[in-house]
Amino acid sequence: MSNPVMVPVEELIARVSDVFVAARTSQETAIAVATALVEAEVDGQKGHGLSRIASYAAQSRAGKVDGFANPVLTSDRPGGLMIDAASGFAYPAFNLAIEKLPEAASVSGIAAVGIRRSHHCGAMGRHVERLADAGLIALAFANTPDAMAPWGGSKRLYGTNPIAFAAPQRDAPPAVVDLALSQVARGKILTAAQAGEAIPEGWATDSDGQPTTDAKAALAGTLIPIGGAKGAALAFMVEVLSVALTGANFAFEATSFFDDQGDPPGVGQLLIGIDPEAFAGRDTFLDRMGLMCGLISDDPATRIPGSRRIALREAASRNGVAVSEDMLASIQSLSQT
Repeated sequence: MSNPVMVPVEELIARVSDVFVAARTSQETAIAVATALVEAEVDGQKGHGLSRIASYAAQSRAGKVDGFANPVLTSDRPGGLMIDAASGFAYPAFNLAIEKLPEAASVSGIAAVGIRRSHHCGAMGRHVERLADAGLIALAFANTPDAMAPWGGSKRLYGTNPIAFAAPQRDAPPAVVDLALSQVARGKILTAAQAGEAIPEGWATDSDGQPTTDAKAALAGTLIPIGGAKGAALAFMVEVLSVALTGANFAFEATSFFDDQGDPPGVGQLLIGIDPEAFAGRDTFLDRMGLMCGLISDDPATRIPGSRRIALREAASRNGVAVSEDMLASIQSLSQT
């Protein structure tokens, strides 16, 4: 493996943005995508970070994702909004949703935005965190191309179907929960496959249903749900919320996020924003949050969910992002094709 090079965050975003402009993506969308990928890398979510650049760019060049698409608000009721991502990248659609949700939630107390004809939405914790920064409690659900079978089955029917949650704190960054419903996010297996590394036992089975530590065999096989039958049931719930509710493609109908073959994936997402003021009141909510989070922080063996990202961001701000020489060469090459 090549040595890492420390690259300032803004410079890395600019370099990655150049890749997507070269891959037939508008400047505005290129910046949105590059920002999301670099932020995920900074937060330690490498499966949603720079490892996605080459596959995203290939899909944009092939037209599997429309790099010039603009998300459209197709329904705007007081508590329910719908966005058509128009087979473009998910990040512009999320930017539009996050722009609209705070006002909608302030009017109705709780509001939701559905997104259809969408694509991979990356590290979902970042999306809900932005809503928490605006004072909302936020939930997000997203389906992905098929990766898991219903519990006891052998046919892939559900995606890894991540869920995310964020809640504001007083005088502290939001608490953030972000997890896939498989034992591990598929992106981590992709990263291991690209690096030629083995994966831990218990993450996946191969195409014959046998446990495997081979990352490439795992990508061709089935991921194991977190919590067994409970995780599979939650994956079903996410398919209902992000697909049946929005009119998007179910996991078994969606094409891969990892290659440029076939039609656009057309997956769905649902974002929910809750205004604490409409319930016990903002001050009461923040007081109660402070009590619980304070007790968590008082125990040196525990930490508030998502707090690890703060130190990582501070380090990246000071020192830049560690990027391998091979990755930098790939970024340079892709930006010139």
